[in-house]
Amino acid sequence: MENNKESFDDLDIKILSALELDGRKAFSAIANDLNVSNTMVHQRVANLQKKGILEQATIKMNERKLGYEWSAFTGLSLKEDSNSKAIIAELEAIPEITECYYITGNYTLFIRIVAKSNEHMRHLLYDKIDNIKGIMRTESFIDFGCAFKRNIPL
Repeated sequence: MENNKESFDDLDIKILSALELDGRKAFSAIANDLNVSNTMVHQRVANLQKKGILEQATIKMNERKLGYEWSAFTGLSLKEDSNSKAIIAELEAIPEITECYYITGNYTLFIRIVAKSNEHMRHLLYDKIDNIKGIMRTESFIDFGCAFKRNIPL
């Protein structure tokens, strides 16, 4: 994998910083703030996307305000790790699973689940996730809230 640190400069960092603060900020406003042309910002963003440095612009929703009061991180032990692709496909079909990671240690996969209530969480864990063929065991940790989450330093 190429060292992306060498493939972008201070202007790219300033553009990324502006987009990190407000992903919907107009490129023309960023150009104005940075004293460069609008075309330059468009070209730089396109280049950052092409290199895979800037993956996507998205919005962050407040899960709790949308009624998802419960969240848990759940480790999944699989009967056979070679089965993980099929299991991941089934997990991905459950909309309340918002993240899925390959990990080392006692589990093969670690997922994050959101639910509207205790009963909803129980249903997701026992009726949906535990019934996926190939999952041997789960262990869940209730999430009481995120202390912080951030991107890497630029």
